[in-house]
Amino acid sequence: MGKLSGLRHLFMTLFLHNFASFMVIPAITDVTMTALCPGRDECSLAIYISGFQQAIIGLGSFVMMPLVGNLSDKYGRKALLTVPITLTIFPLAILAYNRTRSFFYAYYILKILTAMFCEGSVHCLSLAYVADNVPEGRRASAFGILSGIGSCGFVCGTLSTRFLSTASTFQVSTAMAMLSAVYMRVFLPDSIINDNLSTPIISEGKSYGVTNQDEEPGKKMQLFKTMPSMEDMLALLKSSLTFSQAAIVSFFSNLADVGLHASLLYYLKARFHFNKDQFADLMLLLMPILAPALGEERLLSVGLFFSSAHMIFYSIAWSFWVNIELNQRSKF
Repeated sequence: MGKLSGLRHLFMTLFLHNFASFMVIPAITDVTMTALCPGRDECSLAIYISGFQQAIIGLGSFVMMPLVGNLSDKYGRKALLTVPITLTIFPLAILAYNRTRSFFYAYYILKILTAMFCEGSVHCLSLAYVADNVPEGRRASAFGILSGIGSCGFVCGTLSTRFLSTASTFQVSTAMAMLSAVYMRVFLPDSIINDNLSTPIISEGKSYGVTNQDEEPGKKMQLFKTMPSMEDMLALLKSSLTFSQAAIVSFFSNLADVGLHASLLYYLKARFHFNKDQFADLMLLLMPILAPALGEERLLSVGLFFSSAHMIFYSIAWSFWVNIELNQRSKF
């Protein structure tokens, strides 16, 4: 019963965190355009700095994620969850206070620094927490519930943006992020470390840089030696054909998605004068409907197919003749 109670608190924590994180996505485009190119619907600078931000965050996450996972095995999921959930608050608080150009640049820099650690780590640590507390035969169902809770946070957060002003959106998001951190620290019990782990990522015989208690104090804690080496990660990829294939699919899918996301909202604003309300409506259409209705493999296949088709169509969407053709057809 205690483990089930812990999962309920984890689900609530993830819901609040996703609510806070996703509700600002429809509004951030308007904020960026207003700060960098006030009074305009087109701004190449906004696209460039968004792409640069995604690239730096991706490189930082590549380095930090193995370290986060390894440290969570040693010091507990709750302790490591506290860091990204707390760091998420600060960039949101900046834009909740003010959204002028100077404050936007402060947000931009702080977002890059914090997202290197926060981007994806909450979800990964949540999955690890579930794996610690649920028997292997029931983990697939628990992972599905966790994904459903995350999607629910996405839907509720995006929907709430539709009815709030831009200033209120960031203020509510900051409050929800703070509530998520407080709720987790108060109610979420820590999981058991190294309790019947069937497939640890790195063998226990390897050195992590944490020496035994008889060694000198100066050698006890060498933090960055706890990060798995490139050889360790390659060995993990080679250990399972299914895992390797999933990693390859995930890499190329995310490579396309991140590049698309960095510019899509700005394209919609430039071509169709979208604002945060239209962005919120667009984000709510398909994903929450399809996710529970289709199975895992079918949903993955459909998603990859439409992602590929979307990229092909999107590659010509920037052409000037597309907008002219649409305008001519709209007259009839």
